[in-house]
Amino acid sequence: MERIEKTVFISYRRTNVPWALAIYQNLNANGFDVFFDYTGIASGDFEQVILGNIQARAHFLVLLTPSALEKCDAPDDWLRREIETAIESTRNIVPLMLEGFDFGSPSIAPHLIGKLSALSKYNGLKIPADYFFEAMDRLRNKYLNVPSSSVLHPASPAAASASVEQKEAASAAPLVKSKELTAQEWFERGYSATEPSEQIRCYFEAIRLKPDFAEAFYNRSIARGLVSDFSGSIADSSEAIRLKTDYADAFVARGVSRQKGGDFEGAILDFSEAIRLNPDYALAFGNRGDARHGKGDFGGAIADCSEAIRLKPDFASAFNSRGLARRASGDEAGALEDFEAARNLRFKGED
Repeated sequence: MERIEKTVFISYRRTNVPWALAIYQNLNANGFDVFFDYTGIASGDFEQVILGNIQARAHFLVLLTPSALEKCDAPDDWLRREIETAIESTRNIVPLMLEGFDFGSPSIAPHLIGKLSALSKYNGLKIPADYFFEAMDRLRNKYLNVPSSSVLHPASPAAASASVEQKEAASAAPLVKSKELTAQEWFERGYSATEPSEQIRCYFEAIRLKPDFAEAFYNRSIARGLVSDFSGSIADSSEAIRLKTDYADAFVARGVSRQKGGDFEGAILDFSEAIRLNPDYALAFGNRGDARHGKGDFGGAIADCSEAIRLKPDFASAFNSRGLARRASGDEAGALEDFEAARNLRFKGED
């Protein structure tokens, strides 16, 4: 017999944690049993805890923003795997469309590949910060107030225990303020903007509303680098690192700006720290190779670029950088092979 269930799983990208927490707080206050990974589940527990809790709950809410989908084209991306599990398990999937998200946007479609392409067929709900409570009323009374015939699988002891821990942590968190959600909207506007000056303006507003917004500092550092404001870029990436000490991407961003400013030693230190945090970070190896080349360490440059290529075989710029280092060290034949590989990869990417 079909029944009304009040069990919910919230799927989101960690950049959007204020949205996820605000939605959790509203549903929890209205009698829903909600799971979302608030504090961070260890990667080794992903299969049992995260996927197990999806299969134990009737409703699946996925928070969609332009930035949230950025990495979904990777087969092992955890957000992608959550969505695929919900589709395979025939949960009641409700796409929650936040600032700047539109299924019809040309920038969104490339990320909705494979099973994720089915997301656009589900009945989604827009949630603007200015009308958050009205949207939540609609979510509870219409989108979640539907009979469920899906088979729910009892959570394993580990999944159930993790659910209790995450609920306790989320319930102890302060209520999300409207300005935090507005900061999220400014962040997404910056992400979708095409001009660096507009990106910087949007991230400035996001940071003004949420001064501990590490991702906004990181993105602004990238935008400042695009307009050759390397000192501003270094300052922003440094603040992102202060707020989030394991932020490998921010170390790379700071390293790039240091390298462009001629500080090869500082750049190498930053790229090395990014690699320590993420040993499979191909971009960090490639960038460190460039910095080592700048210092005249051609052997080190070749080694780093080779590792970048091993990790990412279609890394055209790493082939080109290795070719430059090989030429500088006198290996013209090896250099020509690398330049040819780089050309072929770039030509293939333009098909």
